Amino acid sequence: MEGIFKEIVSSQLLACKKDSAHYMWYTFWFLIRKSDRTIVGSASFKDIPDEKGEVEIGYGLGKAFEHNGYMTEAVKALCRWALGQNGVQHVTAKTDPEGSASQNILKTCGFTEYKRDETIWWRL
Repeated sequence: MEGIFKEIVSSQLLACKKDSAHYMWYTFWFLIRKSDRTIVGSASFKDIPDEKGEVEIGYGLGKAFEHNGYMTEAVKALCRWALGQNGVQHVTAKTDPEGSASQNILKTCGFTEYKRDETIWWRL
């Protein structure tokens, strides 16, 4: 592991150590292709749900695995799980304005845009 991914994993692990009761919100979920057990990407929540009942999802997919529906399936499953947890009202996500693939995933999963600044914010 290196670069930004290493930084993200390190901060998630530190948060989990400080708040082990909420470890599921700090867990990285690897996306594994069934046919050959290859890791194609990962998804996670960025923190525990806030006081408004919102939790942010983040995800990434290897370039070689794009446009196969893997991330759409994963985002739908993680959102279904999150919205089934006590106190969770919304799942949020942010995308780069140029990130049309990620925006399409969120739209397919039922998210709607609710704010723009340097990024586009989405809510389910």
